[in-house]
Amino acid sequence: MKKLLILTIFPLFCAEAARAETEVYIGVEGRKEIPKTALALASFLPTRLDSPEDLKLAETFREIVRADLLYSRYFDLKEEPLNAVNLSSGPEAMAFWKNLAGHLITAKASDLGKVWTFSGRIYDLETGHVLLDKYYQGEPRALRRAAHLFADDTVMRLTGRRGIAHSKLAFANNATGNKEIYSVDYDGENLTRLTHDKSIALLPRWSQDASRIYYTTYRYGNPDMFEIDMKAGKIRPFTTFQGLNIPGGLSPDGTTMVMTLSLGEDPNICALDVVTKQHKKLLKGFAVSSSPTYSPDGKQIAFISNRSGSPQVHVLDTDSGKIRRLTRMNWCDSPSWSPAGDWIVFAGRETAKENLNIFLTDLTGGQVRRLTNKAGHNEDPSWSPDGRFIAFTSTRRSRREIFIMDSDGSAPHPLVELEGKSYTPNWGP
Repeated sequence: MKKLLILTIFPLFCAEAARAETEVYIGVEGRKEIPKTALALASFLPTRLDSPEDLKLAETFREIVRADLLYSRYFDLKEEPLNAVNLSSGPEAMAFWKNLAGHLITAKASDLGKVWTFSGRIYDLETGHVLLDKYYQGEPRALRRAAHLFADDTVMRLTGRRGIAHSKLAFANNATGNKEIYSVDYDGENLTRLTHDKSIALLPRWSQDASRIYYTTYRYGNPDMFEIDMKAGKIRPFTTFQGLNIPGGLSPDGTTMVMTLSLGEDPNICALDVVTKQHKKLLKGFAVSSSPTYSPDGKQIAFISNRSGSPQVHVLDTDSGKIRRLTRMNWCDSPSWSPAGDWIVFAGRETAKENLNIFLTDLTGGQVRRLTNKAGHNEDPSWSPDGRFIAFTSTRRSRREIFIMDSDGSAPHPLVELEGKSYTPNWGP
């Protein structure tokens, strides 16, 4: 049983192991509409009125911001009539928009060749006051990020909720003939290959500030853990203990990583000091355990263990050391804690004959909810930073791809079109 468990928990170390158009927020409790705020979105203007380059850039920024705001599902966007002229500023524009919405977004952009500038504002149409005034400047490669940041600033200012437009996902893909690590924006754009290990690279995990990605690679023969410095663009070994070195997740303060280490024995859950690299086992006994993940408050760790006979989701209390079992299924794998800390999503199957699917469990194990069904194999779930969406892998279109669905399992859609097979997505903060 132990050998079989290892092969299943770590299948990817072995041989070959459209966005939905909808206007409602899908929550874990089921389909429920959130009242939307009417928000006016004016045309974004060129800083230099006679510059076609500035105009094109302004239109590009608006297209990205508009898509982000629609994806958020918080707003009922009010836009200009086709024949409207300059409804971005001035008393007449304010009067026009005031009849349609409570707030107005305007912006200007300038294309200076190697550098662009972008400034955006949000007006309170009732008072005429400026609620938000942001200025961005950067190289062409940073254009999309600036637009995403402005969209998230808008979401935060008008709803008080965290936006996810700036967020990225990391995952593995074998389109090159080897499994390498990639990153992509939350909307499937800006796909970037991060590694060139020419080996097996899997299981990326973001740091708390999204400045680093940790992943397992066979680059030097052993399944070591490497670190990608996203700012410096450098990759270096992080842990190279003999046997499995698999990142699980970082503590909220970023000082400790829970990970799977084998050290010549059965895989076990360990806590690693990220500075000193000192580590300690967190579990006792002879069971095979893997896939650890911290709760948002750092007081609990969810993990997979076969201590009850088959691999199930368990939770460890870090203070008391007490362990409780949450699931009683045929097979479970890859738990991921929701940002609010009230749900754990995982891959599993209820009977030996069915495919792996995505499930939710509450922290008592009393509520287990199926999110996918009869749509290929579905594995490796990972929450969005706001807890409203879940990324996962699926074979529903005949090959393994990254999909995103709402947190109740509705509106599944592929994230990015990419050759080869994709594995183990992790949604960054």
